[in-house]
Amino acid sequence: MTNTISADSRRCDSHFHVFGPAAQYKVGPDLRYTPPLADMADYRAHIAPFGITRYVFVQPSAYGRDNSCMLDTMKGLDRAVCRGIVDIDENAPDAMLAEMDAIGVRGVRINVNPIKPPEPGFSATMLARINRMAARCQELGWHLDFLLPSWLTTELLPTLRDLSVPFTLAHIGMHQAKLGPDTPGFQALLDLLRNGRGHAWIKLTGAYRISQLDDYADIAPLARAVHAAAPNRLLYGSDYPHLSFQQHSTARLFALLAEWFPNPADVECILVDNPAELYRF
Repeated sequence: MTNTISADSRRCDSHFHVFGPAAQYKVGPDLRYTPPLADMADYRAHIAPFGITRYVFVQPSAYGRDNSCMLDTMKGLDRAVCRGIVDIDENAPDAMLAEMDAIGVRGVRINVNPIKPPEPGFSATMLARINRMAARCQELGWHLDFLLPSWLTTELLPTLRDLSVPFTLAHIGMHQAKLGPDTPGFQALLDLLRNGRGHAWIKLTGAYRISQLDDYADIAPLARAVHAAAPNRLLYGSDYPHLSFQQHSTARLFALLAEWFPNPADVECILVDNPAELYRF
């Protein structure tokens, strides 16, 4: 696959974060990493070789439910090329959601620390928020965006199967690549993709979060399995600026798409057609 940029490229990065000056944008209480200074200019410099011209901002955990940095950045861009995923209270005012929708917001994040150890009963504590946000997203034409540890993804699959709105799962559901594609949890995810309501979307993001190999080779069976199950519901995301994993190369991670999917048409579907449908570009 070539990374040649064409003038009409519609490739989309469906998962990345921006961070502004610490004096202007304050961090929240759930601080999992030291926030870097990574603005839009910095991000564009790193993804310039890939022909990315559409952007889906995702609210980082460091800012909690203060979406100011992301929304301020989106306001400075052409609305036709940017979308956003926010983290908001389930009872946020309708006027706030309407304003966000006008800026380009298209989804709400359900964010649980991906390295959280199993906790009996924890998934039940999430149901009220998930159901309330799903109802509000349905009214707006938005979707839910989940970041979960793999055990929690598996526990929530019955709930996800019944959702009336689309939803995304970051980092291939956080299933650890070293375990292979035959684990019960991953097989249950594949069943959801094949036999669910067509609402489940997979983000091919954060390879360094699920692989322990320098070349990420162990992810290929998982990536190809979700592609076989739902090729029209896969999304690429750079996960820039690779929080807690800054040593990883954005270019090397992007090149994985061509390694996993040798047919260039499959790659372009993931980069162009699929995000255009979900995010309504």
